Amino acid sequence: MIKDAFQDKALIAFVTAGDPTLEKTKENIKEIVDAGATLVEIGIPFSDPIAEGPIIQEASLRALTHGVKVNEIFEMVKELREDVSVPLCFMTYANVLFHYGYDAFLKRCDEVGINGLIIPDMPFEEKELKEAARDYDVNIISMIAPTSRDRVKMIAKEAEGFIYLVSSLGVTGERDQFSDNLKDIIGDIRSVTDVPVAIGFGIHEPSQAKAMAAISDGIIVGSAIVKRIGKHEPLYDYVKSLKDAIKTA
Repeated sequence: MIKDAFQDKALIAFVTAGDPTLEKTKENIKEIVDAGATLVEIGIPFSDPIAEGPIIQEASLRALTHGVKVNEIFEMVKELREDVSVPLCFMTYANVLFHYGYDAFLKRCDEVGINGLIIPDMPFEEKELKEAARDYDVNIISMIAPTSRDRVKMIAKEAEGFIYLVSSLGVTGERDQFSDNLKDIIGDIRSVTDVPVAIGFGIHEPSQAKAMAAISDGIIVGSAIVKRIGKHEPLYDYVKSLKDAIKTA
């Protein structure tokens, strides 16, 4: 269950499946979880990832160049579940699900132990997938950007699993500044739901992680981890530094 990730401040880590290989992805996820991640987002590589900055785009390209396939990613997750019990979510794009088939994709997620889906290019008004997911134990995670307060509340009312609060407008990638109204947005969210809120997009330093965790239920770190994977750098100490920082938030 996704709520298990939020027993304390959640540390959500993102990796791109198949970068550099699926076997290495599996090893990296185990290392990240051992270091303290309480939920892992697994990115399914896509040729046109509109929400992603250059670091994750390049990781997707590397994985696609190696020929990674969606069914192979499902098999990797199935094997991973023998060792990893934290919640797992896929981050992918609507085209991937459309071509696979909503029902078939959701059924496979349920079978291998995927707890949620994050689909940046699927508008809130598109209800077909969410309705299909009710037949399976898979949450469709809502993303909320710094936008109108009325829209924030509308999306939050129907949220499940957790809410992915985008720290600033734009694409993923390390940042030094974030929107200055995140606390107000979280207040609007809290007025309509108790679903946990995690802040993502740009967090890469422990000090940032602590500051964002202080106003939310958790933080999401993606590009900084993917960059280290691309450089073949160790992950444990970096992820642990983030975990240690949010413990004191």
